[in-house]
Amino acid sequence: MGRDKAALPFGDETLVVRVVRIVRGVASDVVLVAREGQPLPDGLDAVRDPAEGLGPLAGIAAGLAAIMGERAFVAACDMPLLRPALVRRLFELSRGWDACVPVVDGFAVPTCAVYARGLADRAAALVAARQLRPLALFESVKTRFVGGDELRDVDPELASFLDCDTEEAYAEALRAAGLRGARRSS
Repeated sequence: MGRDKAALPFGDETLVVRVVRIVRGVASDVVLVAREGQPLPDGLDAVRDPAEGLGPLAGIAAGLAAIMGERAFVAACDMPLLRPALVRRLFELSRGWDACVPVVDGFAVPTCAVYARGLADRAAALVAARQLRPLALFESVKTRFVGGDELRDVDPELASFLDCDTEEAYAEALRAAGLRGARRSS
């Protein structure tokens, strides 16, 4: 996208502040994982990714190693339409599983999923072995894949899964939230 997605404005907050606020409404233990050197808004501390460019599995491993609870909801910072009811549903569906991962439009969404804290070492070992695809973790543990049909009653449009990976997706998320587009700073 050419700029720090976490810092993009979304109403009167940034994407990362919004996602943290939403997750805090559901989970008391919130751990933010950020890349080394990434600036954070005041009041937010983070566990740092072990190395840049290793993808979401490295961040998942770092976050799981830092949590206090038995399970963690993992969310990307660029999912501003995340619904608390969806987070609660994924926690419910995760009981008895190591990972509970939504599948939307045929694709697993590892950055909007629930993981057992006990997976921290397994995820870190996969990263160390340069097996960086989250699928490598899912294939090696007891994973429940959840279809969109199991989530539509709490998120009819599955808007929680809209990530702001492009300028167009960011503009779409702003529109969906009833917000005006932010000007890009030069």
